[in-house]
Amino acid sequence: MSSTRNAPFSPASLTADGAAWLASAEPYPRSTLALWDERPTAPVVVACGSVFDVVSTPAVFGRRMVDQLWDLGPGTGPVAVFRGRMLLFAAPGTAQRLPSLLRWEELGRAGDVPPLLCHGTGDAVTVPAARSGFAASAGSRWLVAPDTRDPWLPGPEVLLWAAVRAARAAVRISIFPHADQGAKVYDVSRRR
Repeated sequence: MSSTRNAPFSPASLTADGAAWLASAEPYPRSTLALWDERPTAPVVVACGSVFDVVSTPAVFGRRMVDQLWDLGPGTGPVAVFRGRMLLFAAPGTAQRLPSLLRWEELGRAGDVPPLLCHGTGDAVTVPAARSGFAASAGSRWLVAPDTRDPWLPGPEVLLWAAVRAARAAVRISIFPHADQGAKVYDVSRRR
């Protein structure tokens, strides 16, 4: 079992085992590893579907999901930020199952959960560089980097739970009734 599951923000850069795990998703893993050795500060595209799926969320909502997973749930697998999106690595098959679970829960229709991009078989994602550098300053970084050849990955049910909890945490409940939209409002903060 991976230490990724046990520690919320483990290494900020890939370990050799983590890089090998990511590269194992590619048809030619040695070529991917050679590319990382040659350019360790460059992002790399990896295939989804066989070793892992990726659920891409808006950054703020994804952070809420990650917080729920670490505060009240089982933790996460690898997590990255790339171009304003949070990438949550998940068990293979999650990309197929999660959208139907969200529809079943009727969350997509209510607008509580923003659109989640699910990348599975036939898809590829760009992952942050193996080592921090220019990419980290451009907003691309690992929050939880893969650190083993067999990291724990959440499945669709776990990510559904996290999405529901994150959506509920974002809803603000007030004990005051909603203001009448047609009422006149006066700014009393500038009284003399």
